[in-house]
Amino acid sequence: MSDISKKIDAQRREMPEPYEGNRPIPWLVILIVASIFAWAIGYIAYTHQSNPPAYGDRRSAADFIAASPAGGALDGAQIYASHCVACHQATGLGLPGVFPPLAASEWVTGPGELAIQIVLHGVSGSLTVGGTTYNGQMPAFKDKLKDEEIAAVLSYVRGSFGNSAGKVDAASVAAGRAATKSQAQPWNGEAELKALK
Repeated sequence: MSDISKKIDAQRREMPEPYEGNRPIPWLVILIVASIFAWAIGYIAYTHQSNPPAYGDRRSAADFIAASPAGGALDGAQIYASHCVACHQATGLGLPGVFPPLAASEWVTGPGELAIQIVLHGVSGSLTVGGTTYNGQMPAFKDKLKDEEIAAVLSYVRGSFGNSAGKVDAASVAAGRAATKSQAQPWNGEAELKALK
């Protein structure tokens, strides 16, 4: 027997080379997945969830709408949560070395007119709070908040976080806004703010 025929015989005895075949998904698996999908669609379409709000966090859509000034006092806590909490935190303690605290701050508990000016025009530059100097920038809210909203948030801050300063009314905010309407830039730190005391 020749060498060539020996090689051919050896190749015939070996298993064929593996190849990637076409193996379709079994029909049973397709039927099971399609049944589950159809059931899920039907469940969503025909099941009406009418759970009372008590099952959730006990709030409804009306709880997220601020009361208008004609309908009662604005919620200063809600305005604080919307505009102030990112920097001054929910506790009013700020971020050490970055954002000053509102708790026990002489700028918050001092004259209401001073706090009004800080919120109206913002502050840029160094400001000492509780013996720590902060060198940052607070944005102006004169174009973002109405007089009633500024009064509400200031009244909230001056009476929260351990503070016990008096409330601020919208008339005082309007007077402060009118008195400093030419102020285009933020107050230059405590250098300018001390002159307002």
